[in-house]
Amino acid sequence: MKAPKVLLLAAGKSTRIAEVSGGVPKPLLKVGDGAIIEHNLDWLAAQGVTSVFINLHYRPEDIQSALGDGRRYGVSITWSHEPTILGTAGAWKHLAAQLGTPSLVIYGDNLFRFDIGALLATHAAGSALATLALFDQTTHVHTGIAGGRVEIAKGRVTGFVEGRPESTSSTLVNAGAYALDAALARDIGDGFQDFGRDVFPGLVGGGRVSAHIIEPEGYCLGLDTPESYATAQRLVQSQGVSLR
Repeated sequence: MKAPKVLLLAAGKSTRIAEVSGGVPKPLLKVGDGAIIEHNLDWLAAQGVTSVFINLHYRPEDIQSALGDGRRYGVSITWSHEPTILGTAGAWKHLAAQLGTPSLVIYGDNLFRFDIGALLATHAAGSALATLALFDQTTHVHTGIAGGRVEIAKGRVTGFVEGRPESTSSTLVNAGAYALDAALARDIGDGFQDFGRDVFPGLVGGGRVSAHIIEPEGYCLGLDTPESYATAQRLVQSQGVSLR
């Protein structure tokens, strides 16, 4: 299977983690021996990805200066500047024609280790517009991020709740990594659009979203708050979670 093009999201304003970031863009915060976004590029390259698009809004010159053209990570980088931030889904819609089918969206403030090939295989078998990588809070290593809670049945996502975990008993969580068909762009509105709040809740009723639970040894370390960032540092430095 040909490696897909990837949109690595890096345009957030880093407000929730500002008290520990000192104004540094969140993707450039250090975990272990490198920045979050560097670990993501290394991981993507190791999985066979060669073409990465990165969207930028907050302090874009810092991120561009840190990464260059991507060659030292084994990828080529195409930059997408957003003078007005577009949101996770708006950023992908803006680039969908260039990314092709299928493409991947990877949240740049998470650290992942899972088999991208397996995610793509699930996506191909399911004939869905979108396939979500999921982790189980009870079995996978994670940092307690408040991602969307997901309900599934027969390989399809049947429920998606963003930011209100008390409304569902599911322990499956949106990891922030998706395989997407370019046709999904027709279901995304104009302007600022967020996958979790604006797109996925409206799609799941029609069986158009597939579910992929990452392998047991995989993990998702969300780093969107000071608390989750500290947890990730502890997992990497003291509890042996590998970034290789």
